[in-house]
Amino acid sequence: MLHVEMMKPFHTEVKDNKIRLVFAYQYFSLRKDEEVFSFIPVEGKEIVLNRETLQVENLSEVFVFQKGNRFIRLPLYQLLLVSDVHDHLKTLIEPVAEQENDEEVSELIQALERENFERLMDNALTLRDVDLFYQLLASQHDGGTYV
Repeated sequence: MLHVEMMKPFHTEVKDNKIRLVFAYQYFSLRKDEEVFSFIPVEGKEIVLNRETLQVENLSEVFVFQKGNRFIRLPLYQLLLVSDVHDHLKTLIEPVAEQENDEEVSELIQALERENFERLMDNALTLRDVDLFYQLLASQHDGGTYV
């Protein structure tokens, strides 16, 4: 069995329904027995995951690792089977998923605040409360919270 010694993406990109993890020299290495083989980007260099299912989509991508004049050349599907790469992928993807959730929550809160502000403005107009209307309007222009 091969064990991941280090696995740090050089670049991570989240676009549409995909998460792309791009690897470069010295950012990915495997241990076979007592020897460490370093990733070299001569063929495949990225792992593409489906954002919803978290399944690897480019299973035929070939990764090459080198130690001296010896090479390990494995398609991604085989690398997932004979190593603990899958466990390391989980830890790499969790922060991306959490960041997305934080952004979604922030957008939801902003939308709710806008809707609440609009209701307060409508209520002030309905009650013909000029003071409240101008107070709300001032709070919006001052960059304050939506009361």
